Amino acid sequence: MADTQTANNTAAAAYKSHSPLVEALLRLHKNHTALAGLVIVAIFAILAIFGHWIAPHDPLEQSLYTKLKPPFWMPKAADGYLLGTDDFGRDLLSRIIYGARISMLVGVVSVSISLIIGTVSGAIAGFYKGWVDIVIMRIMDILLAIPSILLAIVIVAFLGPSLQNAMIAIGVVSIPRYARIVRGSVLEEYSKDYVQAARALGASDTRLIFMHILPNCLAPLIVQTTLGFASAILEAAALSFLGLGAQPPTPEWGAMLAGGRALILRAWWVVTFPGVMILLAVLGFNLLGDGLRDALDPRLRD
Repeated sequence: MADTQTANNTAAAAYKSHSPLVEALLRLHKNHTALAGLVIVAIFAILAIFGHWIAPHDPLEQSLYTKLKPPFWMPKAADGYLLGTDDFGRDLLSRIIYGARISMLVGVVSVSISLIIGTVSGAIAGFYKGWVDIVIMRIMDILLAIPSILLAIVIVAFLGPSLQNAMIAIGVVSIPRYARIVRGSVLEEYSKDYVQAARALGASDTRLIFMHILPNCLAPLIVQTTLGFASAILEAAALSFLGLGAQPPTPEWGAMLAGGRALILRAWWVVTFPGVMILLAVLGFNLLGDGLRDALDPRLRD
């Protein structure tokens, strides 16, 4: 009995001795919803990386002989086209797979823009306070006062319709989210003893911000970055649907929805499958982001 109690105490002590990162991973492993989101995100990542080998056809190859063929389980389906074809005879499955690559690229580029600029501006505002904080945060308040999709439309209209400009617009409209999170975290960390100790040892402002304070603000940034991917994919699809993002014949999910909206009664599969992919991608990143938020919350640590 004593040996069993000792073993339990040892196991508990071992668990307690884990680093915060390991503890967060253990909590994430127990969150089945977050794991489901991770699986969905991993599938899309695989499609994006290996889509060239996975796709059965060229996504831009057209054929009038296979125009608007239904999925394989329906009558009059064409062999070799599992999800059917669009009004140009292009393989819908191949276009959806290549669309995953574009959507993941949009997420990476736009989130990187907003993350870098938002983190730097928020850190400067929270560290220096005063008029610097007022100027930066009032700019962020102005950006937040405008609906994000409307601001993105204005930016793309000014720069010109293209996928690259859509990624820039999505990145710009998301900057305030990161700036506010980082500013709040920096304000909280600034008064702690380790910052004052580093300052007393002669650390420069740049070193204090980027080497001491920001590493302790990573948890909320990781969560926001994950959720930012979902927002970026959804906003890119919306811009492409409006004709301001990816231009035909680019196999982007929003552009595919726009191209097939006139066929919704004749060929439902042309708009249904791209819409389902957008839903799954956004759902996967949101589930993963919610799970990371629970796993990285220090209030949940034993």
